[in-house]
Amino acid sequence: QVQLAESGGGSVQSGGSLRLSCAASGDSYSTYCMGWFRQVPGKEREGVASINPDGTTDYAESVRERFTISQEDAKNTLYLQMNRLKPEDTAMYYCAAGYLFTCPWTPSRYTYWGQGTQVTVSS
Repeated sequence: QVQLAESGGGSVQSGGSLRLSCAASGDSYSTYCMGWFRQVPGKEREGVASINPDGTTDYAESVRERFTISQEDAKNTLYLQMNRLKPEDTAMYYCAAGYLFTCPWTPSRYTYWGQGTQVTVSS
């Protein structure tokens, strides 16, 4: 069992930065696939970034070169550094964990979810 809690969302202007955090408790999450997803009302949840159990990362094309996913094992915390934010990045952001060897972009493959944190980017 893993419990996840996101924080760090907020409102910023276009071009600004935010860092999201996801605190994990319960089982050691280092053996899990960890991902960040986002969702806007009326649209499907989409994958943003992921980090595999071996530490390799992957990004959606829309955020590549702007977002960075990382984890700090000592704090059991997952991060998403978001730079050069755009209005189209506005969404509810969720972190997710799944006992998988590699991280898929399919939300249903993940077992554990946080409650989400809202990111709003104004133009």
